[in-house]
Formats: sequence, structure tokens, C-alpha cells
Amino acid sequence: MKIERAIVAITGAGGGIGAAMASRLAKNGARLALIDFQPDSLERLKAELALAEADCRSYCCDVSNEAQVDQVFAEIRQQFEGMDVLVNNAGITRDALMLKFKDGERQSRMSLEAWNAVISVNLTGVFLCGRAAAEQMIIAGTGGLIVNISSISAAGNMGQSNYSAAKAGVAALAVTWAKEFSRHGIRVNVVSPGFIGTEMVRAMKPEALAKLQAMIPAGRIGEPDEIAHTIQYLIENDFVNGRNIEIDGGMRL
Repeated sequence: MKIERAIVAITGAGGGIGAAMASRLAKNGARLALIDFQPDSLERLKAELALAEADCRSYCCDVSNEAQVDQVFAEIRQQFEGMDVLVNNAGITRDALMLKFKDGERQSRMSLEAWNAVISVNLTGVFLCGRAAAEQMIIAGTGGLIVNISSISAAGNMGQSNYSAAKAGVAALAVTWAKEFSRHGIRVNVVSPGFIGTEMVRAMKPEALAKLQAMIPAGRIGEPDEIAHTIQYLIENDFVNGRNIEIDGGMRL
């Protein structure tokens, strides 16, 4: 698929990785539907991209809300007259140990609220947006691409029962959809980032960041644009389907 003039929807577009995707794809001529639940972030990104209104529109949406998702994707279809690519990037964290004990006494446990919040956005949101995008692509009959953003935490990570479970589910959804949608010419892939230099990661204490980098064979954390570069590759290479690409500097060797 050619990126130039391709209509690309990105959820979680207001964050560091989402914004990097938007910036790289905009420079390559894509038309962008930017989706996020924070309107201020969307407006800042739109201003930075400086694209014509017809080529870049923003949509405020809670991806875990079925009615909002269906409404936003209907608006995208009406305003762009189609959709070629969806990047399911929206995600949150609510980290906590499942159970924390000291001297035989429970100190804390992961709350149901924290579990539900992450599952709702990171897994249900991917389901809802993927379903809406695939429906548009099937009706249009022109094929397309869906990319789910998972994480190396899908293999399991302490303090992230909710996040790890959701990201493992996201990867499984992509393989399932690749099988279901191939008859319609729709490819589905997964990108699993390792530790990436978002504002949150770079705000870590220097000693904690140094310890983290020492765990990575590449000797550094990744850059948001390196994830965006992978999205570009998946758009342009029509023979990649049903695959999970881990971009982690070799952390899971």
C-alpha cells in the first residue's frame, strides 16, 4: 500500500508514540484521522503537523465506549470517504502487584477498578475500534490494514497483571482477525514495543533509567519514531500479515 494519500486513523494519537506515528506518516503524505480522549493534545498535534483540514482531522473519543467509537468511525467515513489503515495505539497503565504481603499480612492488592480500567481501554477499546474499522474496509471493498500495538509485557511483567493480560489479548486478536479478514483483503499485524523514550520513561530517576538501559542489549531505550518507522514498513509491505514485530532492542533475546 502506498502511504501517500492513504487514510490512516490512529488512536491514542495525542501521546508520544501516537504523535510520532502521525508526524512520520504526515511527512510521507498520509491523510490522518487523529483519535484521543484529550482534545488539548489533539489540537497541539494538529497545529504541529500543519496539514490542511481536509487531510487531518481530530476526534475526541473514549475508545472503551461503544457508542462513541461507532459515532467517530462513522464521522471518519463521512468526512474522508473511506479508511485504509487503523493503528490501535490507545492504552493506559494502572500498575500494582496482584497481592502485596508483609509478615503474613496483606498490605495491598490490585483493585478491580485498576483491572477494569486497563482491560476496558487496552483490550475492549482495540476490539471496538478494530471492529468499526474492519466494517468500513469490508463495505468499501478495497482492503486495508489494522495494526494493534501490544507490548513485550504481553509475555508477563511484575506489577502489570492487567496490562500484560490486555496486551497478550491484543496480540491474539490480531492473529484471529488476520485469519478472519484475509478474504476481504485486510491485513492485521501487531507491533510490540519494548521500553520507548516517551515523556514518562524519560522522567524516570537517572539511576533507574541507567539500570533499565543496562538490561537492553542495544544499550539504550527506543525512540518513538522507531515505532512509527515500523508502522510505515507495515503499511508499505503488503506481504506481512498476522505477525507480531517486537521492537525492543533485543530485550527478549
